[in-house]
Amino acid sequence: MKIGFDNEKYLKIQSERIKERINQFGDKLYLEFGGKLFDDNHASRVLPGFEPDSKLQMLMQLSDYAEILFVISALDIEKNKIRGDLGITYDEDVLRLRDEFEKVGFYVSSVVITHYNGQSSADAYRSRLERLGIKVYYHYTIDGYPHNVALIDSDEGFGKNDFVETTRPLVIVTAPGPGSGKMAVCLSQLYHEHKRDVKAGYAKFETFPVWNLPLKHPVNVAYEAATADLNDVNMIDPFHLEAYGKITVNYNRDIEIFPVLNALFEGIYGESPYKSPTDMGVNMIGFCMSDEDVCCNAARDEIIRRYYYALCKLAQKGDGENEVNKISLLMKQAKLTTEYRRTTVAARERKEVSGVHSAAIELYDGTIITARTSSLLGPSAALLLNATKHLAGIPDELKLIPEYLIEPIQKTKVTYLHGHNPRLHTDEVLVALSLLSNHDENCRKALDQLPKLNGCQAHSTVMLSEVDQKIFKKLGVGITCDPVRKGNKH
Repeated sequence: MKIGFDNEKYLKIQSERIKERINQFGDKLYLEFGGKLFDDNHASRVLPGFEPDSKLQMLMQLSDYAEILFVISALDIEKNKIRGDLGITYDEDVLRLRDEFEKVGFYVSSVVITHYNGQSSADAYRSRLERLGIKVYYHYTIDGYPHNVALIDSDEGFGKNDFVETTRPLVIVTAPGPGSGKMAVCLSQLYHEHKRDVKAGYAKFETFPVWNLPLKHPVNVAYEAATADLNDVNMIDPFHLEAYGKITVNYNRDIEIFPVLNALFEGIYGESPYKSPTDMGVNMIGFCMSDEDVCCNAARDEIIRRYYYALCKLAQKGDGENEVNKISLLMKQAKLTTEYRRTTVAARERKEVSGVHSAAIELYDGTIITARTSSLLGPSAALLLNATKHLAGIPDELKLIPEYLIEPIQKTKVTYLHGHNPRLHTDEVLVALSLLSNHDENCRKALDQLPKLNGCQAHSTVMLSEVDQKIFKKLGVGITCDPVRKGNKH
């Protein structure tokens, strides 16, 4: 994988900026973390070299005087919203993240359920958390939010919310995904802290959009594609432009909420410490790209990946047409088509020649490897074998897994497990290779090549099974699929 981002530089200057912001305020700082603290896979895809746990590594230096507050929307609980990169619901991810944070020494103090309007699913979730010994608070929907500042900044607005009891000077406010209501929780806490004569501050660590990159920079466009289901829109920060005469990039929700934050700070301190939404942020990521071309190419791949993901979701579930249309528009604005992705073209060409569904992968040196469906293997399983053979220098005509070993597996799948697809999945191929590697040097060499697939891009002309998608994800391969179900040729 080509590196375009200096992760060590980022850890250094980002942690310094956060410490500066902590020192700016008095008794307590609410630090909103946009994006993901753990597993920030989007950032690692568009900024090759960014480590998914970089934010966590920074915060571990502050763990002795920090506590973590989780935010989850009752709306997301009610509709069982799925975290796409992990395939688990937001409510389950809160519990997963809590365990992960506590394992590395963080204090997780509580969970806030936002957008609460009496949903029974939220009540059930609260009961579940309380049985686990977790403190839970409700924050309510406010009519006219975020524009009705007079109502929001009153006892009938933020005043109706539960006050979240915190004990440490740094409160890290995070969530399993975007749109959970993190900023509203922070602002509500400022309102309640002021009532209690506590001087509290607020800052925001939002990785994307990157404020000091152009509005239509591929990295920023990739963020819009990633949040197409939320209708987030990147915008020039008008407050920053007015205050400083400088163009910076933010997004619509932060710009819309800024007058509320400004009014709250003016009520608490007499004046606001911030002149713009950009001022609120502590994001230094834009200063750490070591190779902008690499990052731009990775971001373009991510835009196309998001487009295919939305197409497949529409084909499988029948919803998300607006998401598809928005990403399609972003691609047009960026003068980007799916043919930019070399693996898409290669997979479709192989399908055209073979007459069956096919797949392609681009290796780290630019080599394109393809594979087709056979009676024994699906396209993704065949692709793994072909790619690892190429990397290991094994002749293409050599069969790593003998047919006589595949047939008994197929019989078990169809006869005993009543499956409809006898072809081997990627996990089954890897298990077979592992067993054979004890006695077959070629199988051992092929397995040794798997780490070299990390960061590679692949495409399939048919939607892959959940198992195959997870295997590619674990290998670090960026896989996309045409929105075609198995059994269909078109």
